[in-house]
This record gives sequence, C-alpha cells and structure tokens, in this order.
Amino acid sequence: MNSREQQLQAIDRLLTIMDQLREQCPWDKKQTLQSLRHLTIEETYELGDAILDNDLPEVKKELGDLLLHIVFYAKIGSETNDFDIADVAHTICDKLIDRHPHIYGDVEVANEEEVKQNWERLKLKEGKKSVLEGVPKSLPALVKANRVQDKVAGVGFDWEAPNQVWEKVEEELKEFQEEVAKGNQDKIEAEFGDVLFSMINYARFLNINPENALERTNKKFIKRFQYLEAKAQENKKLLKDMSLKEMDVFWEEAKKL
Repeated sequence: MNSREQQLQAIDRLLTIMDQLREQCPWDKKQTLQSLRHLTIEETYELGDAILDNDLPEVKKELGDLLLHIVFYAKIGSETNDFDIADVAHTICDKLIDRHPHIYGDVEVANEEEVKQNWERLKLKEGKKSVLEGVPKSLPALVKANRVQDKVAGVGFDWEAPNQVWEKVEEELKEFQEEVAKGNQDKIEAEFGDVLFSMINYARFLNINPENALERTNKKFIKRFQYLEAKAQENKKLLKDMSLKEMDVFWEEAKKL
C-alpha cells in the first residue's frame, strides 16, 4: 500500500488537475454546486451498487469519482472565498474530535451503543432542536425510515427486545388486512406504510440493513427473470404467450444456478 507521503502526493495531484480543468476545460468551467448535485447523487448510488456486489476494483473507481466531486465542490467554494478543501477537511476533523470524547476526552463508554447515544446527545448540545434534524428530507423513504428509527433509538426511544417489535409487526399486519377488507384505498395505503415501517424496525433489531436486503432481492429477481427471458428466446417463445407453469420450469432452473 501507499505511504502517507504518497497518499498526500496523490491528493495534491488531484487538486492540481482540478485547478487546471477549472481554468481550461469548457465543461468544467461551467459547473456550479447546483449542476453537480444530481451527478453526485448518481455517483453515490453507483458506489452503493459496487459495494453490494463486493466488486472492490469498482469500489475504488467509484470512490475516485466521489472524491473528484468533493474536490470540485471545494474548488467552487474557494472561488467565492466561502471555503476550500482545507476548510472542508478541518471541519470534519473538528467534528470527529468533538463527537468522540471517549477518544479525545475523559468520557468512558462500554460499547458501540453508548457511543451512538453520546453522539446524538452532543448534537443536541450543538444547538439542534431535534435528533431528526440530521435526516435529509430527500432520502428515499426506506432509507429515511431506517435512519429515523436509528436516531430516536440513540436517545432511548426504542423497544427493549426483538419479540416486542415482531408483535408490533403482527399488530400492523392485522390492521392492514382489516382495511383491505373494508376497501378504503387511502387507509389501506396508510396501514401498508405502518407495516413497512414496523418491518424496517424489526430488521434493525436483527442487525439487517433493510435497503441492502431489498436490493439483494432486487438483484436476485432481475437475474432470475433475465434467465427466464433468455430461455424463452432459446425456445423461440414470447413470455406473454407462455403459461405460468411453463415459466415456472425455467424459474426453478434459475433458482438452482
């Protein structure tokens, strides 16, 4: 692996290239914080895909893409004298030191859970009115639910045992089925949301990341369905003309692969 000096040289190289691109490249010269935003979100999802696939060469590549965006934002900030890459780095360093008094202070913690609880208490001392202020409004709903539950648990608002959470899941399922029987679409949707929320909470108690779990299932389904499509094509058939029984044969083959 690279030495600390080599790592710093690599960062300096990237900063130099960014300066050159910002001065000379027509595309790079045009970019703003707003124009880069959606690209950064896309790069973040691509990194997430690589991590789920455990594709380490791709993880390295996508981390580079994200690092470029961080350097790009910092460069734009420096042009208006608002902040530069040093300010960005010092800001996160200061936050890490302040939020880890068990490392940089005299606070003692027994485990990871106490670290998380201290983190949330310190955020409130910094002036935040709610522990939920740090949850981005634009997060996908499933990820947001998981973060909301994790944060409130950090200040003690939580169940004591997994069986209690499962009882809540069963309660929400019952209420959902009751609304389905009544046929009120708005209430059905509301109760379905409660079912999902309680399932996400149960996953947290089982140390399952619900976003990762669902994406694994998505990938598995896509792979099996594409196998089914390929087999149908081999047999010169259209899926819409095949019976469910015929499709199930190929589906079972896909599950065995």
